[in-house]
Amino acid sequence: MTTTTLTTSIPTATTSTADYATLRTTVGAYRVTAPLVRLTGDDRLTFLDGFLAKSADYVEPDTVREALALNADGTPFAILLHFEIGDASWLLPRTAVTATELAAHLGQFDASSGVTVEIAPEGWGATAFEGPVAWSVAAGFVDFDISGLTLHAVTEATPNTPGATAHLARVGTTGEYGYLLLSDAPEAAYEAVLAAVVERGGAEVGAEGLARVQAEAGMGVYGAGFGGLSIAGADLAWMIDWSRTGEFHGSEGLAAPTEADARLTALVAPVGSAFAAGAPVLAGDRQVGTVLHQAPAANPAEELLLALLDAPFWVPGLELTAVDGAGAGRPLRTATLPRVVARSLTTKIA
Repeated sequence: MTTTTLTTSIPTATTSTADYATLRTTVGAYRVTAPLVRLTGDDRLTFLDGFLAKSADYVEPDTVREALALNADGTPFAILLHFEIGDASWLLPRTAVTATELAAHLGQFDASSGVTVEIAPEGWGATAFEGPVAWSVAAGFVDFDISGLTLHAVTEATPNTPGATAHLARVGTTGEYGYLLLSDAPEAAYEAVLAAVVERGGAEVGAEGLARVQAEAGMGVYGAGFGGLSIAGADLAWMIDWSRTGEFHGSEGLAAPTEADARLTALVAPVGSAFAAGAPVLAGDRQVGTVLHQAPAANPAEELLLALLDAPFWVPGLELTAVDGAGAGRPLRTATLPRVVARSLTTKIA
């Protein structure tokens, strides 16, 4: 099989465990450092259709969706949020990509007429807050019942800075209630969000605790990246509109995944297990996959890994093994995602 290596992330346990608990039980706030992109002009949706794997034809105003962009060879480039707000489209990467990389990628497409593309527009930034009581923080930024802001909807927000503009989107990364605030006064917006979060028993959270919750929710690629995996290998076929292959960048040679393909798979291991990226995954004495990424050990119940496993070893519930960093054989078990039942599923927005 082909071996693809991503990364292994071993965190500082105390801080990441506290952040994990915050996201799972109350609400955590964090700055979004990914580069924003603003697109204006009448042809902006046509421009987006040239590189996003799902068409913008039926995207409603004041909404946000998640979309995939591909490299020329059909491998994933980035997962992006696509906002439609007023007369502008906005993009915000979910996976790691720099402003330079984003500018180079978008620079491949013709924006000579009818579209203006601004990478990291001056003054704009984003703040996110997630957790079972995140809705109560969001309620302070709108002048209506927050339960009326449905998933993937965007509304004008009430900033605490005179003259500032802000937009609140109900969208998250963790499976818990999640909101994202776009603002042209981002530092003031973050301070306002953090004050409201602390008032409700929450806190600022770091990258490791957040990455663990994201991995448990099925979005481990946010922290791990793609590592050159194919669409099939990264298990991202669901983000492709297969009726549009050949119409967007990188789709010309795409083939729908089959049951014979290796897949990115979640596995759990005993607490304290630490695996190097590239470690072989074994069924008995046979190598059936490769460890790609270990999520931060923020959940004290178990370790969570992502591995590329040959068919049919990606089915849930299989007992496998791998050698950890200390040279000891450790048991692994393939798992379904989401791994943890989000408290938000049983928490009512009052």
